[in-house]
Amino acid sequence: MDKIFRKKSIADLIAQSHNKELKRALSLLDLILLGVGCIVGTGIFVITGVIAAKSAGPAIILSFILAGIACALAAFCYAEFSSSIPVSGSVYTYTYATMGELIAFLIGWDLMLEYIIALAAVATGWSAYFQSLIAGFNLHVPAILASAPGSGQGGVVNLPAMIIILLITALVSKGVKESTRFNNVIVLLKIGIVLLFIFTGIKYVKPENWTPFMPFGLEGVVTSAATVFFAYIGFDVIANASEEVKRPQRNMPIGIVASLAICTFLYVVVSLVLTGMVPYTKLNVGDPVSFALNFVGQNSIAGIISVGAIIGITTVLLALLYSQIRLTYAMSRDGLLPKVFAKVHPKFQTPFKNTWLTGFIAAGIAGFVDLTTLAHLVNMGTLAAFTLISIAVIVLRKKQPELKAAFRVPFVPVLPVVSALLCIYLSLSLPAITWICFVIWIAAGTILYVSYSRKHSNLNQEFDGSQGEKTS
Repeated sequence: MDKIFRKKSIADLIAQSHNKELKRALSLLDLILLGVGCIVGTGIFVITGVIAAKSAGPAIILSFILAGIACALAAFCYAEFSSSIPVSGSVYTYTYATMGELIAFLIGWDLMLEYIIALAAVATGWSAYFQSLIAGFNLHVPAILASAPGSGQGGVVNLPAMIIILLITALVSKGVKESTRFNNVIVLLKIGIVLLFIFTGIKYVKPENWTPFMPFGLEGVVTSAATVFFAYIGFDVIANASEEVKRPQRNMPIGIVASLAICTFLYVVVSLVLTGMVPYTKLNVGDPVSFALNFVGQNSIAGIISVGAIIGITTVLLALLYSQIRLTYAMSRDGLLPKVFAKVHPKFQTPFKNTWLTGFIAAGIAGFVDLTTLAHLVNMGTLAAFTLISIAVIVLRKKQPELKAAFRVPFVPVLPVVSALLCIYLSLSLPAITWICFVIWIAAGTILYVSYSRKHSNLNQEFDGSQGEKTS
């Protein structure tokens, strides 16, 4: 039991991050835009309409606020950890330092599923928007190449989804600064397009469309809050960038909190305008923002929004792929995954092989797997991570009270306990099949840990070495 709950010392973690393998090239603005780039995407351009029509109505703004509050509580915990332990790996690394190796491996395993499924799901959404856009020019992807088998659309592979993932993989493999330059330009353009929708749509808002405000009751609001968590996973991406950030102790907390605040504001305002423009019952479409503008006769602006959605979702793909790679890099560096994931390219200073392996796996899932059921696992993974980091802050304060941090969570342990309970409450509203799939995935991770990771762990090698010295 001592071996599976062994911890990495914070001093060792920080020393390991100073190995200069990864280049510290990201500024505070890069961080904020990386987070916004991941958060603002499918949440605004896809999820809002479906959730409003099926489970929340105009009260979707309350769902976003509730999810935003839960995320804000967790974000404070992320901010304290990232300013005191500026090391790649996010919750995995923080858990390794506070709660032990087994729990760290399992949350890392959980996040791997979250990121890879989210990456494939977002690529599928990108493919739908892309096909809708080119259809306006009377161009069509052959049906057999336009969707995954099992999606009910007669396809055998979703080729556009696979191609966009591989293009993003090529970009990310060349270097973090190159990726963020591309991301920054696109995110600023995306924010401009969201503001264009708000300022155009607000003139067509009819307050009577907000009645009834809560047609599905409080249960619908809570269920929707758990579902829209999918739209909030971006600030976890910032935590995974710790080793490539200039002045991480200062910039990490600001980047996390600022990106979440910006995106929550945009989500709430867009949802308010959207449900005010169109009766919520008509919003069960894959492109609700464009649909709303077409509904009020703003067809030309709707076309601009469609292009913006495609561009915006592209930055989500970049951020998710980046985060997945940095997570597996950290786990591999600790010996819990094969060493190939931690090898850094001498020229590009990126985990090159890891990047392409991840890209091919995500492209395969996006191309050949129907993601309707699996998408809920993204929310489950996020909620599990937020629950653990909330508990880990309490452990950190108890075990390492002297540790310096540029940001400290207020009202510990009360605020972290509230954060953990809120995340658990939201997770209980997810479908039973999600819990079953989650348990199966964690069981598979436990088997992998026992059969491979426990033996190959760097800490295990150190333990065996120290035992040998004592014996001799």
